[in-house]
Amino acid sequence: MDFNYDVIVVGAGHAGCEAACAAANLGSKTLLITMDMNKIAQMSCNPAVGGIAKGQIVREIDALGGYMGIVTDKTAIQFRMLNQSKGPAMWSPRAQSDRQKFSNLWRDIIENQENLEIWQDSVDRLIIEDGKVVGVHTNMHVEMRAKCVVLTNGTFLNGLMHIGKVQFAGGRISEPASYGLSDQLKEFGLRVGRMKTGTPVRIDARSIDFSLAEPHGGEEGFHKFSYLDFEPRPLKQLPCYMVYTNEKVHEILRDGLADSPLYNGQIQSIGPRYCPSIETKIVTFAEKTRHQLFLEPEGETTQEYYLNGFSSSLPLDVQLRALKEIPAFRNIRIYRPGYAIEYDFFDPTELNHSLETKKIGNLFFAGQINGTTGYEEAAGQGLMAGINAHLKSQGKDPFILGRDEAYIGVLIDDLVTKGVDEPYRMFTSRAEYRILLRQDDADMRLTEKGYQLGLATKERYDLLLEKKEHIEHLVEFAKEYSIKAQYINEGLEQLGTSPLKQGVKLFDLILRPQLNIANLAPLIPALQRELDKIPNRKEEIIEAAEILIKYSGYIDREKMIADKINRLENIRIKGKFDYSSIKALSTEARQKLSAIDPETIAQASRIPGISPSDINILLILLGR
Repeated sequence: MDFNYDVIVVGAGHAGCEAACAAANLGSKTLLITMDMNKIAQMSCNPAVGGIAKGQIVREIDALGGYMGIVTDKTAIQFRMLNQSKGPAMWSPRAQSDRQKFSNLWRDIIENQENLEIWQDSVDRLIIEDGKVVGVHTNMHVEMRAKCVVLTNGTFLNGLMHIGKVQFAGGRISEPASYGLSDQLKEFGLRVGRMKTGTPVRIDARSIDFSLAEPHGGEEGFHKFSYLDFEPRPLKQLPCYMVYTNEKVHEILRDGLADSPLYNGQIQSIGPRYCPSIETKIVTFAEKTRHQLFLEPEGETTQEYYLNGFSSSLPLDVQLRALKEIPAFRNIRIYRPGYAIEYDFFDPTELNHSLETKKIGNLFFAGQINGTTGYEEAAGQGLMAGINAHLKSQGKDPFILGRDEAYIGVLIDDLVTKGVDEPYRMFTSRAEYRILLRQDDADMRLTEKGYQLGLATKERYDLLLEKKEHIEHLVEFAKEYSIKAQYINEGLEQLGTSPLKQGVKLFDLILRPQLNIANLAPLIPALQRELDKIPNRKEEIIEAAEILIKYSGYIDREKMIADKINRLENIRIKGKFDYSSIKALSTEARQKLSAIDPETIAQASRIPGISPSDINILLILLGR
């Protein structure tokens, strides 16, 4: 066996799978190293993909030629488009997946991927020569060489788990932690920190009284994650269920806080603000008498349910006594309790936008090693790290996405510019151009880029061109087609909108909140004929065209703002200043600019603590 590769990816979680497939698809001879081939793309926490802003990331991964969207669609047991009562910039797809089938499908993809090999082992150190990584050394004392290495270690670096006062080492329940890498990276000057995450109890469905829980079903419409043309959701679709905690539950949890690792000093690291444990909720929101909990099925046929909202590291007996006070759980049996896990991460401001480390050449980080939380954030980073590791191995320039091009671009820029002081989670509010970064148009934004890279297939690119042509034709038709009042007023009144006093263009009618292309088509035969010409993916094309029409003013305005900011993105400053010698800058600015060494003026302006006057000083020194 030849242990020489272009790219080695360490860790087969969501980041590692996307990274390995991206590098291999682009033509690099790639090796994926994992501790357990039966845990590839394991859903370590909830059995779901997507959600607010996270769903947009998955659509972007798919648009570029990644796999997360495809795997999710084919293993989904429930799908919902969240936030449809709001504007389309806020719409976010989310799916429950069959955990085992999700992992199995990913393994099938990886095992049959050209240019990609798998090795079951654990990496204990990197082989570094002349300031650059040239390979890895494993626990089996095997040395493997590579032009580039991508670390996607998840929660395994020095992982330590907590259930009450019980502590045990591990990267996930019943899986060993990874040792050696953190200490070695610290020796090379990388800043390491500790973070904490947690997961809830897993419940046996046979012990749940579902008559005392509120069912929440999914949708059966055309929406899915992948832009490829296939029928989504072949599995049986299942509901989730909602229950509530109560005062008695909270009393038991409060009485157990003395034995909580979060409150007795046992855990020192920082947990995720936006996915708090149940013990954190009852302390932070002490005035609340109840909290929502969601029962999520783990698969199409399994009896295992995930209790979303009840993440905990309290002792087993406290968790059980509290749960039994919820009426639906009076006879509860569990497969395992909730637990917390602490793990090492590295300061992401020590990365370039390509996700290559600044201090060790050819070494890339992706996922929770960068201080993020969530499958989707990890997968987006993994895709970009895999692409850039391939490009670096071939001596090519990196592939970088801007903040106005993708949520993935926002995610990476936030990490390398601002750093993290808690596990980073993506929200629509983090994106200043979220009207441009909608879930419906990720393929319009990114598939051509993916195709030019060689990652997106011709099939995907041809589907994009066909879709684009139909959308543009529909928008142009709406702009050109005139509507006469006498032919449509009766129908308009039936649809709850005011009649026309004079003729208008169809475009202007679609702008009305009560109207859309679907309910206007029966009133306008010419429009119906145009819709009948669309051969496939009709609903997707109609929705995309309608969004472009209804929100055209907002979209155009945001494009104009993005274009202005992009001028600053084009002013490159990396390597042009010795910031410590510029006395006109504030002390904080000198320290932070020296530490991060931003690529552009725009990136410098986003560093916390850098003021507009500091930016003006840099522009003056550049002669601008």
